[in-house]
Amino acid sequence: MPGIVRHCAILPRMQSVFHFAFNVTDLDEARRFYGGVLGCAEGRSTATWVDFDFFGHQISLHLGQPFKTERTGKVGDVLVPMPHFGLVLKLPDWQAMAERLRAAGTVFVLEPQVRYAGEPGEQWTMFFCDPFGNPMEVKGFRSLAGLYAS
Repeated sequence: MPGIVRHCAILPRMQSVFHFAFNVTDLDEARRFYGGVLGCAEGRSTATWVDFDFFGHQISLHLGQPFKTERTGKVGDVLVPMPHFGLVLKLPDWQAMAERLRAAGTVFVLEPQVRYAGEPGEQWTMFFCDPFGNPMEVKGFRSLAGLYAS
């Protein structure tokens, strides 16, 4: 759009961590999944919420009704849950996470696979839901420099 400055492209990069808070229905089950299966370290908690270190970022899981999602995101010929959140990993870490999820009996919305093979932005991806239906995508790249390749 003419006249709009793209601040992200012109400002110096800041060191930052995102924070995402969302609902789950059982904190003990959340601890088993996020702490046990995904390997996230637990932070502060109360009787109604718990924080986790989500690969260097902070997620806060609160008791409540999880957000409504629908499979409306078209990725190739597959519809994926929207909204969703996720993570970008280097390929060896992505492969290790895929194996951890398989070993835990995770049901995948989109099985671990490569997408855009041989193209700029080649990536490995998988979609799954936590025990409360909150959808996640985890992407893997040979080099994180390819994250925004077009």
